Amino acid sequence: MTPSRIHATLAAAVLLPSLLVACGEGSAAGDLTAQKLVWKACPAPSEAEGGGTPPSPPAGGGGSWQCATLEAPLDWSNPGGDTIGLALIRARASGVPAQRIGSLIFNFGGPGGSGVTTLPAFAADYTKLRTRYDLVSFDPRGVGRSAPVKCKTDAQLDEYFQQDATPDNAAERAQLVDRTRGFNAACEKNSQQILPHVRTTDAARDMDLMRQVLGDTELHYFGISYGTELGGVYAHLFPKNVGRAVFDGVVDPTKTPEQSALGQARGFQRALDNFADDCTSKIAECPIGDTAQDVKNRIVKLLADLDKKPIPGIFPRQLTQTAATNGIAQSLYSKDFWEYLTAGLEEAYDGDGRILMLLSDSLNGRNENGEYSNLTAANVAINCADEKQRYTVDHIQRKVPEFRAASPLFGDFLAWGMISCTDWAVPGAAEHPDVSAPGSAPILVVGNTGDPATPYEGARSMVDALGKGVGVLLTYKGQGHGAYDSKNKCVQDAVNGYLLDGKVPTAGKVCS
Repeated sequence: MTPSRIHATLAAAVLLPSLLVACGEGSAAGDLTAQKLVWKACPAPSEAEGGGTPPSPPAGGGGSWQCATLEAPLDWSNPGGDTIGLALIRARASGVPAQRIGSLIFNFGGPGGSGVTTLPAFAADYTKLRTRYDLVSFDPRGVGRSAPVKCKTDAQLDEYFQQDATPDNAAERAQLVDRTRGFNAACEKNSQQILPHVRTTDAARDMDLMRQVLGDTELHYFGISYGTELGGVYAHLFPKNVGRAVFDGVVDPTKTPEQSALGQARGFQRALDNFADDCTSKIAECPIGDTAQDVKNRIVKLLADLDKKPIPGIFPRQLTQTAATNGIAQSLYSKDFWEYLTAGLEEAYDGDGRILMLLSDSLNGRNENGEYSNLTAANVAINCADEKQRYTVDHIQRKVPEFRAASPLFGDFLAWGMISCTDWAVPGAAEHPDVSAPGSAPILVVGNTGDPATPYEGARSMVDALGKGVGVLLTYKGQGHGAYDSKNKCVQDAVNGYLLDGKVPTAGKVCS
């Protein structure tokens, strides 16, 4: 996610031209379906993946992480042309070989997130699923080690993320547009070949090729956040190839980018309200406000003060209004982060912006060494290739009051984020994705009522859009982005029961 657009799950997709659609279900890029993957010990993550060390052995049942490269067409409308390499990672099933179901492919969202680095980080949560599945994830095209989109250097990104993303006057609006155009021009200059080929439909076709090369007759899938949209597009293109699939933290496929951004403004405000209520309802005194409204008022004042005068952050950078907003948003993705938000606000009120800047850096894909993954570049590239809409300054100005009413804190931030695709080099594909999937196997759609990034209403919309008899809604009354990783036993039992045993939960089941 970029600091100027938290709404990272707003991609849209459309059927490709008839030449591509003619490939049909169960087919891919000719001889590429017969390729043999060469699995080796995984290297340390590349800078584009976020850097770090090679993954530790997976929890539960021993074994090791293995990495391979899948060859896929650069252009799916010309499957016999140039190819690109897609980075894959897996941990083999830990249980009895005769009970192995196949591969379970994960996409953790973004768009722009590296599955090769994320799966090992969260694999302990999926230990039970690993008893019957090979756990598999990948860097989607344009991401990490898969033909990554490249835009600006680390130093340039430090400067870019210091910009004011909530302009208050004509001069600041012009500066925001100029910097956005500069970023987008850098993407075109450094990544011209891959930019037209990073749409969600392209990634969905990559997954069907992956399915075939892995030797599975059906795609078993666990999609989170944007991964639910990718899964929905896959189900639309290949409904007969869908096996057992779970969508968690669900994107609303019926919304335009503007509608999704407005929904996120409401979602993040709701999460902030819950955070403030939680802090002030505890027995111990809340250190950042006397009442829930006082907590929110003080945050709004902090951001207004930072707009006029930033405070020291992580030297030599300062904590700006935009960085602070970004850091607050990051901390609302999980209730586990609320204590860091409290500490970060407490320090910021004393003139120390380091904790909020660390949270902001995390959202932007910056590590402690000052190196950025290509999360931001890939996120913008995929969204702008998918989204047909191109919003103008005049349009956004007219919409700011509505966004501000939805969220006094996040409204301006999310409204101005809609400028991201200004002068993008590639036209967007559609108003919103098509996820209708008649004939698909049941897809378990899990919605969290307290989700800030993908509001709960999106889960209901996904169920309706998938079509009658396909989407099965499971509701979790909780906090944070997604539900399975909350470790709620009711949610995990329902998801595991479907993925491991094929037991479809009763539609409308509620967990709390």
